[in-house]
Amino acid sequence: MALEIERKFLLATDQWRGLAAGVHYRQGYLHASRECTVRIRIAGSKAYLTVKGATHNASRSEYEYAIPLEDARAMLDELCSQPQIEKLRYTIPYQGFTWEVDEFLGMNQGLIIAEIELSDERQNFPKPEWIGREVTGDSRYYNAALCQAPYSNWGEPAS
Repeated sequence: MALEIERKFLLATDQWRGLAAGVHYRQGYLHASRECTVRIRIAGSKAYLTVKGATHNASRSEYEYAIPLEDARAMLDELCSQPQIEKLRYTIPYQGFTWEVDEFLGMNQGLIIAEIELSDERQNFPKPEWIGREVTGDSRYYNAALCQAPYSNWGEPAS
């Protein structure tokens, strides 16, 4: 079984900008519940089908498969619910770890989240000074949740 261990953070400053080029992502959901999500994603010129299980602490099962780009476009246009997620992802190495900063577009414009994947939930890692408050356990920040309740509808700033 594939296991994803991921922690999410808001950003404290814009000091991360300029550290990496952004890649455009578009993703939608064929199914989204607490127990299971089935996602179609286009990341730059590549496409994926991803199945994720329920989140327990910072971990969940994850299965990801490359699919043809044209199939992904068709599924996003014809089968996935609306609205969908659009974002720019910046991959930033920092002291032996990789941070992924997602700058959301569209209905989630204004939201920026940094994620780090770990090999163990208790693993220690260095935080760049631009990392802010942790939001790992807050389901509002899950991409599937942002499709159902976009950031622009929250009525409160993420800080």
